[in-house]
Amino acid sequence: MATPTDLDLVVRARRAVVDGAERPVVLGVHDGRIVWVEQWDPEEPTSGSGTDALGAEVVELADDEVLLPGLVDTHVHVNEPGRTEWEGFASATRAAAAGGVTTILDMPLNSIPPTVTLGALRQKQDVARGQVHVDVGFWGGAVPDHLDDMEALHEAGVLGFKCFLADSGVEEFPHLDPAQFARAMELTAGLGALMVVHAEDADALHAHAPAAGAAPTPAAPDTPLSYEAFLASRPASAETRAVERVVEQVRRTGGRAHVLHLSAADAVPLLRAARADGLDLTAETCPHYLTIAAEEIPAGATQFKCCPPIRGRANQDLLWEALASGDVDMVVSDHSPSTADLKHLDTGDFGTAWGGISSLQLGLPVMWTQARRRGIPLTEVVRWMATAPADRAGLATKGRIEVGADADLVAFAPDQEWDVDVAALHHRNPVCAYAGRRLTGAVRRTWLRGTPVTDDPAPHGRLLQRGQA
Repeated sequence: MATPTDLDLVVRARRAVVDGAERPVVLGVHDGRIVWVEQWDPEEPTSGSGTDALGAEVVELADDEVLLPGLVDTHVHVNEPGRTEWEGFASATRAAAAGGVTTILDMPLNSIPPTVTLGALRQKQDVARGQVHVDVGFWGGAVPDHLDDMEALHEAGVLGFKCFLADSGVEEFPHLDPAQFARAMELTAGLGALMVVHAEDADALHAHAPAAGAAPTPAAPDTPLSYEAFLASRPASAETRAVERVVEQVRRTGGRAHVLHLSAADAVPLLRAARADGLDLTAETCPHYLTIAAEEIPAGATQFKCCPPIRGRANQDLLWEALASGDVDMVVSDHSPSTADLKHLDTGDFGTAWGGISSLQLGLPVMWTQARRRGIPLTEVVRWMATAPADRAGLATKGRIEVGADADLVAFAPDQEWDVDVAALHHRNPVCAYAGRRLTGAVRRTWLRGTPVTDDPAPHGRLLQRGQA
């Protein structure tokens, strides 16, 4: 264990989220890792071993700041290479750092090529290397023609595999039919890998909107789809049927699965029952499902389009209850940006607009604003957005303030109010469902392994692999 004279950084905070509670701490960092955490007495500013840290930088948080572990966002579409004009590693990771997110996992689409072969993974890693401002890991893809490539991707260190049970919206990443999904689950079970699933049922979507799968679809000129029509085209039953299939395959194979971006609270009882039976199944939801309600989305406001869709207030309340009960495990962004023209804001046509919400930089204040109104403590938000995603992805040194963890830290001002100026965000394209919204809680500083990264133009991030300590 490092002695005080070995420390590179000492951080003191009157409030810090440690082990699921808030308390005053002083912590020491050596070589990017937290090497000790002690109780701190703010009335005795020199208390704690950090007083002997010769040469170490000493940072004391302001009275109105709380020290948090860096968030872990396991659902980010970076899109580079191939669609870098939508988002790239440099812009995405700058946005992450500014939002208190110190680790992201990149989805295997919408880049070209998608991450479905070892060669494609290496291409993506080569592009990312040297330009990431936070740590980045990668999901592999499970698609019909490349199921035999999954073992090589697993051995190369992807954190797991993503598949769709309905049209993904991009032709180079086709969905799995029931037989293909069954085989893919057998493969991941054999590898001990996690399968993360976009759980909407293709047949259910087809029945409600034969031409309106996950991909943008044609609509009659000058007749933009209302939000109500779009919502009706992606009913809750599409999610529940897909979750039923996921449960069935986890039960059959003994594998591990994770349901992505749950928007339909109707599926929660299925998750609860499956876990009561001992199945290895988790689920996430997203800030937009928890903070925006269908009733408040105006006609033509395609910046709110995403798949699965944002549902009504009653459904939203049930999602919050599912988080509180542990039936839903975590909150991640599903940052799915595009160029502004693909959102078709000029026509307001929900049928043709790209489905995705950009929120990587905003997730923490968006969630805290709503959680605070509901009387939910900051410690719970940290668990949902840092510890739980890190645990499910197998990132043992991320998402927590404890000895041995990476010194990924955030100075967060929970009482500061501010208005979202989309042009000031680091996202590559200035389209955001939260534009102009008043938020409570601001990220003031972010450290990655003890290095400040909030405004540093130099990239300090690393590329992560499965099993990396």
